[in-house]
Amino acid sequence: MIEPGDEAALAEAVASAKGPLAIQGGGTRTSGRRAEGEALSVAGLSGITFYEPGALTMVAKAGTPVAAIEAALAAEGQMLAFEPFDLRRVTGASGASTIGGVFASNASGARRVQAGAARDHLLGVRFVDGTGALVKSGGRVMKNVTGYDLVKLMAGSRGTLGVLSELSFKVLPKPAAQLSLEIGGLSDGEAVRAMSAAMRSPYSVTGALHAPACIEEVATTLIRVEGSQASVAYRAERLAALLREFGDACIADAAESWQAARGMMAFGRTLRGPGTLWSVSLRPSDAPDFVAGIVAAHACLYSFDWAGGRIWIWTAETAAAQALHDALQGAAAARKGHATLIHSAGGAADRVALFQPEPAPLAAIAAGLRAKFDPRGILNPGLMAPAGQREA
Repeated sequence: MIEPGDEAALAEAVASAKGPLAIQGGGTRTSGRRAEGEALSVAGLSGITFYEPGALTMVAKAGTPVAAIEAALAAEGQMLAFEPFDLRRVTGASGASTIGGVFASNASGARRVQAGAARDHLLGVRFVDGTGALVKSGGRVMKNVTGYDLVKLMAGSRGTLGVLSELSFKVLPKPAAQLSLEIGGLSDGEAVRAMSAAMRSPYSVTGALHAPACIEEVATTLIRVEGSQASVAYRAERLAALLREFGDACIADAAESWQAARGMMAFGRTLRGPGTLWSVSLRPSDAPDFVAGIVAAHACLYSFDWAGGRIWIWTAETAAAQALHDALQGAAAARKGHATLIHSAGGAADRVALFQPEPAPLAAIAAGLRAKFDPRGILNPGLMAPAGQREA
């Protein structure tokens, strides 16, 4: 493994590479696909290099643990507003999730419905492209851009366009109060209608998730509001009245439940061995029928986030994972959505396309970008392509 200790060493490592490089941070967000090439870790590029609480801005090296960043923010009453999810329970990894890995995968949690995705908080990046050149884009403030926005382009590119070395990003104050409405026993259809009604309301909902009876003893729907003490209490009561047709809502501080959801504890009683996890994004109104069709034909567990706009699907049946994968991507495409394989411990990641196949025009643009930033094709080759294929 190549482990550069600074940005200059990182650039030299990429420039002198004779073959493919498998980029990694803390190793907690691996898809399970066997990497091509020599491992290149950015874990040695660690540390917060700038933090101005008054400006709501932080700059950190890519290998900085998320836990260290969140500790520094908590000391100032601030947070990463996009609430990145933690995959360690899914992957079984013992390493520390890094801020570079979060932005490279655009890992966004339940608060995305109100605060936006990880990429929406990214202000600037420094990265090494496939030739070993150091590239800087953006800065410490939000700006209008023309042409390609390299900052947003790097978010979600998973190391295929460049190796992130440093990131600057926006942070937000931590809410003074948080309350959740919990409604038990709803069907998937009822839960989506309830969550959608809450999201359409003027009460600034910051999270809406549903854990069905297959993963909870009683199906549980959670809707979260945050802000000042008085505002949160008022909005929670108004939401409870708005949603009364779906049942009586218990209003409580459910911070532990949201933390559990962030850590993929929704599958807690079952997720104890190897398995495969997908994320499916589509219109919330399509979620109940989508899931009904999938679970009728495949052994799997599921939960709803983003009011049903994101569905987590998990199966322990590793032998049947490929068939389920094909079914998910086919059914998602039919609804103009997309299914992404997040992690597989059973080898499915080597046999399938991790990402929903792109329309030909978009695929051509993506291939052109990769050829521009990585002309030798050495950065995480094949990761964004179907199994067995490498990008042009």
